[in-house]
Amino acid sequence: MIEQVLAQIDDLSLKVVVGGTSPPEVLEALAHIEKLSREAGRVSAADAARALAQQASGAGPAGIERILSVGLENLRRALQSASVPASLAQDPELIGDFVAEASEHLATIEREVLALERDPSANGPLHAAFRSFHTIKGLAGFLELNDIRSVAHEVETLLDRARNAQLAVTPALTDIVLESADYLKRAVAWVEAGLRGEAGAPPEIATILAKLVRTLEDGAAGESAPSPASPISNAPESTGSSGAPQAPPAAAAGEQATSTPREGKYTPEKSAAPTAAGRTATDVSALSLRVDATKLDYMMDMVGELVISQSILNHAPEVGQIEGSGLQRNLQQLGRITGEVQRVAMSLRMTPVGALYARMTRLVRDLTRKTGKRVRLELHGEETELDKTIVEALGDPLMHMVRNSLDHGLEPPEERLAKGKPAEGVLRLAASHHAGQIIMEVSDDGRGLNTEKILRKAREKGLVPENYNPSESEIYHLIFEPGFSTADRVTDVSGRGVGMDVVRKQIQGLRGRIDIRSAKDVGSTFLLKLPLTLAIIDGLIVRVGAERFIMPISPVREMLRPAPDALFTIEGRAEMAMIRGELLPILRLNRRFGIPGAVQNPCDGLFVVVESEGRCFCLLVDSMLGKQEVVIKSLGPTFRGVAGISGGAILGDGRVGLILDVNGILREQAVA
Repeated sequence: MIEQVLAQIDDLSLKVVVGGTSPPEVLEALAHIEKLSREAGRVSAADAARALAQQASGAGPAGIERILSVGLENLRRALQSASVPASLAQDPELIGDFVAEASEHLATIEREVLALERDPSANGPLHAAFRSFHTIKGLAGFLELNDIRSVAHEVETLLDRARNAQLAVTPALTDIVLESADYLKRAVAWVEAGLRGEAGAPPEIATILAKLVRTLEDGAAGESAPSPASPISNAPESTGSSGAPQAPPAAAAGEQATSTPREGKYTPEKSAAPTAAGRTATDVSALSLRVDATKLDYMMDMVGELVISQSILNHAPEVGQIEGSGLQRNLQQLGRITGEVQRVAMSLRMTPVGALYARMTRLVRDLTRKTGKRVRLELHGEETELDKTIVEALGDPLMHMVRNSLDHGLEPPEERLAKGKPAEGVLRLAASHHAGQIIMEVSDDGRGLNTEKILRKAREKGLVPENYNPSESEIYHLIFEPGFSTADRVTDVSGRGVGMDVVRKQIQGLRGRIDIRSAKDVGSTFLLKLPLTLAIIDGLIVRVGAERFIMPISPVREMLRPAPDALFTIEGRAEMAMIRGELLPILRLNRRFGIPGAVQNPCDGLFVVVESEGRCFCLLVDSMLGKQEVVIKSLGPTFRGVAGISGGAILGDGRVGLILDVNGILREQAVA
C-alpha cells in the first residue's frame, strides 16, 4: 500500500514538473493520495495531502507548481515516517541523549527568537536559532525521526533565507518559527514517552508543514529583506551541542494562540533574554558534563547518610569520655570536610531560575497578543540558584500567576490611560535569597485585588459566613480556594476558577508559602517563599511529652512562654491567646497526635506562633531542644496520608524525629 501511494506522489510530481496537469486533476490526485494514506494507516501523510489540497484549491497553475514543488516532498517524508521509529528499540541510550540535547536546543531557539523579535536586525540570535535547528535536523535524521527532521529542515531553510537577506524578519516569520519549535517540543516529548514504553500517536505534522511551505512560497514570490549593514550569510554552521540538560519544557508554557492575535505589545527588559555571547558551544561543552539524575540522587542520599553518621558520632557519649585533644581535633576536621562535601553535593543540583524565566518570557509574549494589552516584562535575579527539582515544580504555579496578573491584574491600555497611568503595564518577576530561603516575587502595577468583590463572591459560594468579617489577608487568600474566580466572563486565558488553587497546593507541596500585598489601582505582589532544597530542612527541635518533632523554621514567627492573663476560652471550649494585641487560636500538639505525658497548663510550656495562608496560630509544645539542619527521609507509603507529618529525620543522638507539616495541621484543625 505504501509503495502504491509513493507511486501516486511520484506520478503527480512528474506531471507538475512537465506541466502536464490541470488544477482539477491535481486536487483529484491529492484526494486519492489522502484516501490511500488513510487506508495505509499514515494519518499524518493523509492530513498533509488534505492541507496541500486546501492550499492548491485557491491557486492558479503557477501557484500550484510552487506549492507542490515543496509540499509533495514533505508529503513523501510524512508517508515514509513510521508511527514508532525503529531506532527507539535499537539504541535507547542514543534516543535519550537526543531528547536531552534537543530540549537544550529548543530552549535556545525560544530564547534567541524572542531576542530576534525585539531586534530584527540582530545577527547573533538569527545565527544561534539557525544552528540549533540545523543540529536538531541532523540528529533526527541520524535516528530516523523523520517528522522532526522534516520540520527542522523547513525552518532551517526559512532562517537561511533570512540569513542571506532573501527574507525579511517579520512578526509573521518569528510566529511560524516559534510555532515550529512548539511542534518539535511535542514531538520530542512523544519520542521520550516512547522511550519509556508509553504508547501514543505522534503530534500531527500536516498543519505546521503546510504553514512552513506557505511561508517559504510567499518568500519565494518576492518578499525579500533589505541588505543588512554587515553580511551574515557566510556565518559558519555548527552542529555541536551546548549547555547542561534542562527540564523537559511544559506544554502549557509554549501554548500558541489559535485565534487571530489582537494588537497587544510586550516589551521585555534588555536582560530578559540573556544570550550566550562570548561563550561558544565548544567552551560550554568543555565545562559541562551530563550525569544521570538517578546517580545524582543516589549520591545525595549517601551524602545525607554521611552527615547523619558524622552527627551521631559527635553526639555519642562514649566519644565525649575519651581524653585527649587529638581525637576532638580530628572530629572537628571530619565535620568541616563532611559539611563541605554536603555543600558541593547540594550545589550539583542547583540551577539558575533563568531557565524558568525564559518560559515565562514566551508566555507573556503570547498572552499580550491574545489580550491586546501592552506589557513590559522586568526580570531580576536570573542568576539566583535553587534545587533543580524546585525549579521544575515551579513552572506550573508561576505560569498560573503570570496568566492571572495579565488577565485580572493589568488593565487594557485605554483603561490605564483613563486612570492616569502609562498605557504600558509592568509585570515584574524577581528572585533572591533571604535568610536561607528563596523569595520569588510576581508583581504588577495593575488594578490590585478587589477585596469587596472577592468577599462577595466568597459569601455567595458559602466560603465565608455572613456574620464573619475576615481580615484583609484572609480575604486575599480566598482566591486560592478551588473553583474560585472573580472573572465576569470565561476566556481562553482564565475565568473558570482553576489555577490559583493549583498554585497553593504545589507551593505547599514544596514546603513553601505565599504572602500577598495589594493596593487598589496600585498593583499586587505575590511573594513565594520556598526552601533552597527539598533534601535538607532547617528546623526547630521541639518536645511534646516523650516525643520529638522537627518544626520547619519558615512558617515560625516567634516562640514565647505565655502569661496567665493572655489566655482566654471562648464558649468554654475554644482556647485563644492574646499575642501582641492579636487574638490567636491555640492548637495542642499532644491532642492532635494523642501523646501522653505532655504539659497541660500552657504557662508551663511554649507557644510557637506560626503563619499559614494569612492566618496565625499558637502551637503548644513542652519545650524547645535546639535548632538543627536535618536530612529529610521519606516515611514510605504507610505514613504518606498522615495529615500534619511531612517526613522524618535522624537526629544527632540517633533518634528519629517527625517533621511537622504546619499547613496540614491547620487544615485538619479547620475541618475538625
